[in-house]
Amino acid sequence: MANEKHCLLAYRCQLAGGSACNNHCPHFITLHGMNAKGGRAGLAGVPSDYRLVTLTNSPVRASQPKIYEILDKYSATFGRQFDEIGDRIKSVYLWSKSPGTGKTTTAAALLNDWLVAHYLGSLKRGRQPLQMPAYFLDVNEWQTLYNEFNRSHVPEDVAERASREYYRRLQAAKKAPFAVLDDIGVRQATEGFRGDLHAIINYRVTNGLPTVYTSNFPIEDMARIFDERLYDRMRDMCAVVEFTGESKRGKRRG
Repeated sequence: MANEKHCLLAYRCQLAGGSACNNHCPHFITLHGMNAKGGRAGLAGVPSDYRLVTLTNSPVRASQPKIYEILDKYSATFGRQFDEIGDRIKSVYLWSKSPGTGKTTTAAALLNDWLVAHYLGSLKRGRQPLQMPAYFLDVNEWQTLYNEFNRSHVPEDVAERASREYYRRLQAAKKAPFAVLDDIGVRQATEGFRGDLHAIINYRVTNGLPTVYTSNFPIEDMARIFDERLYDRMRDMCAVVEFTGESKRGKRRG
């Protein structure tokens, strides 16, 4: 059974659409597991709606052509992840005043393109691909976990599960070679949560790990929403890209 519509490698694979393109393909299994929901793509934490979106097939490309022209050039730098010496890969801050203009979809597409670049680049160099070369952190959802285990009168087992998952995501977002921090600054944050978010960003910037941020606020507002230190860290080696237009959320463009 042809599986080209369910594999991130489809647009780069000569076998796509043929008889060899199926769930038994070892490359498909490595990236997606046995059902397009596992593997390295599943470990990356990308929401299911965006798990197969790339810059090539993104539904946002038609409405944001100038932005995608910029991001095509940006994704072309992903091969530098294998260079021990060379120019650092920048971070990107995607924002718009209106929600639903395609920021989350585009961020997921960039992460998936990184996964493909990492997988193919590793094979080309005779290396074992990392289990988690990229990670998608929904900051709003992550903050909900934080609030859950810090509320009073929460059952101990519920708080423990929330805490364990919260810190698992923290470490994944902190250490992954490439990360998306989605919906930065949507809600008010406590000092403790701001500290954890600052720790992620500070670690990534200090270690030269590229990050894609999405937000409904200009990057300058991060100094107000969080603090000056976090803002300074976020803008270091970071290209700011503003999305325009009205919300298209009804058409599933996050």
